[in-house]
Amino acid sequence: QVQLVESGGGLVQTGGSLRLSCVVSGRTFSSYHMAWFRQAPGKEREFVVRINRSGDSTYYVDSVKGRFTISRDNAKNTLYLQMNSLEPADTAVYYCAMGSAFLRYDYWGQGTQVPVSS
Repeated sequence: QVQLVESGGGLVQTGGSLRLSCVVSGRTFSSYHMAWFRQAPGKEREFVVRINRSGDSTYYVDSVKGRFTISRDNAKNTLYLQMNSLEPADTAVYYCAMGSAFLRYDYWGQGTQVPVSS
């Protein structure tokens, strides 16, 4: 059974930082592309950032470039998202996702909430 478990969310003030984690079990983590998505209240889920299997290639949505950093530790089966300079517009539930093919995500976590206060 595949499980993706996010953690690290919580209330943060504008300008603050958080690090999200996503621990994967039930699959060979290093064989999968990984990504973070988010869904703000009343909005559709949107892509945030992705990372390839080895961790040496990433792609960010423009709104988080320079503020967010994705990384992975294949030895620990864990995906990370370091979020700095948080803004109220970053308020959302953040989801990690994993996929066996480029831009295709087969498994999702349950999400972790990140409210950013102004």
